[in-house]
Amino acid sequence: MATSLDKAQIHFRVKGQTTCIHHKGGQLDLYCKECHQLACTNCLSIVHKSHSLCRLDEITPQKKEDIQNYIDKTEKDDLVQIDQYITATEEHLKDNASNFEIFSHQLKTQTNQLKHDLDLITAETLSLYQQLEEDNTKLLQTYKKDLEMYSTQLKKQVQECKIALQRGSDIQIYDAGSEIQSSVTPPVEPTLGTASFIPNRIPQAYLQQALGKVNILGRGQRQALQGRDRSVGSSAGQGLLSTQLQSKVKVNATSTQQISKGRKEVTSPVYTLLPQTKVLGEWWSPRNITSVCATTDGQVWTSNSGSDTLTLLDRKGTVILEVKHNTVIKDISLSPTTNTLWVCDRVKNNTELVSGRLIHRFSVTETPQCICITASNHVIVGTVKHISKFTTKGKLVLTTSAVGTRKPFVYRPYSISECPVTHNVAVADWDSEDDGGDREPRVVVMDKDFKKRFVYDGEVPHTYQPTSQSGGKRFNPSGVVYDSVGNLAIGDYYNNRILLISGRGEFLKTIHTGDDWTRAVCVNSKDVMWTVFGVNKVKLLQYSSV
Repeated sequence: MATSLDKAQIHFRVKGQTTCIHHKGGQLDLYCKECHQLACTNCLSIVHKSHSLCRLDEITPQKKEDIQNYIDKTEKDDLVQIDQYITATEEHLKDNASNFEIFSHQLKTQTNQLKHDLDLITAETLSLYQQLEEDNTKLLQTYKKDLEMYSTQLKKQVQECKIALQRGSDIQIYDAGSEIQSSVTPPVEPTLGTASFIPNRIPQAYLQQALGKVNILGRGQRQALQGRDRSVGSSAGQGLLSTQLQSKVKVNATSTQQISKGRKEVTSPVYTLLPQTKVLGEWWSPRNITSVCATTDGQVWTSNSGSDTLTLLDRKGTVILEVKHNTVIKDISLSPTTNTLWVCDRVKNNTELVSGRLIHRFSVTETPQCICITASNHVIVGTVKHISKFTTKGKLVLTTSAVGTRKPFVYRPYSISECPVTHNVAVADWDSEDDGGDREPRVVVMDKDFKKRFVYDGEVPHTYQPTSQSGGKRFNPSGVVYDSVGNLAIGDYYNNRILLISGRGEFLKTIHTGDDWTRAVCVNSKDVMWTVFGVNKVKLLQYSSV
């Protein structure tokens, strides 16, 4: 009997089809373990000859289990994660509208104020012009009258001289000649007030300076949810989403977008982990560092918890600026909204760096250990046993002591970071015994309402065996920072390394291992990581690509 294979044709079974595609009328009641295909009894001698087969109903229980596992995992993990993204996006939509409404109002207010000020300047100048005009008019009118009077006197004198010459006596001629020598003095021409106006032919730069500074952070600096592939580490089965969901995300991530410059089309970048982290730069800082905050223009602010000095460095470690504080600095954080630097210090103050000066914003009741400025422009302050959220004016919004938990979430917070995707908050907790802890350092992740999501204790899967350099010492998180897609980088202090976990707490990879203790970590808008090993050895690392 000839088959479709004899004719060099390839057929595929349609979903739900119960008959064999190779043997007409043959019922599909067998399963080939080698080809992973359904077969009929006729296939035993031709298509699946010498293959290992079993009855179809024998694999049904396993298929049912696989389907149920898929349903459970999708409902428990993937759909929950997507709901979080949807909720986060809804919040972004609200914040987006609110923020730009505020910016627009501020811009219009500033513009109207400038118009008002310009109108005042114009009115004052016009008033000066009018006054000057009136004064000059009076002077000119008086001068004209004096000239007319002088003209009359001269005419009269000339007439008298003519009469004297025609019929005057010697005495009259003498008198007329004497009067000529003492003639009336002509009036002095007045000095008039003057003015001028030279219009500025290129006022645009001055108008922009008067209006104020406009900072716009576009898609090139910070990608939205749909602009980045969030299925990081999926090849190792450690991804943020399931394989089926990854394919959907990637389709959206690579969709083209029209660019206003000509007809050129570009695609949104896709986030992928590099097989091996690249070291982009390495140098020694002139000062010791415990905190780093990368700016949007490729520079970095640094501070040391035992010093009163802020230092701004470029990518090569050159000091650009130093700012002195009036007390010891504990931690620093850069606002993702205003791009200004905030400082918490030993005397319980929280200050903001504005135009090169630290301006006091508010104080707290306990000594702050760490600080984080959120996308909604709130200030999260970590103190012993508490994580608290304030407005920029110091009004308490939320604290972990008020969420109904008996045992504190954290005991000795060292570093705080907010996720740009879900707005979850990660806290590196040293869990100090002196503060009542169990001496089990960990990273605690909470949602924006300070409800605990999960705890990461530094566990690394057995597939990532410790090297001779690191991995066998107690986990102690020296810094936490979220990247642009919601993955969390953690400095592992004693093991000299930096770990990367997903937004759900799944281990992804070891980003880098240094030769000294990991002191601080941060990432910039392009996911380039600034790290500090020892006390002042700085490395720039690239662990992902777009």
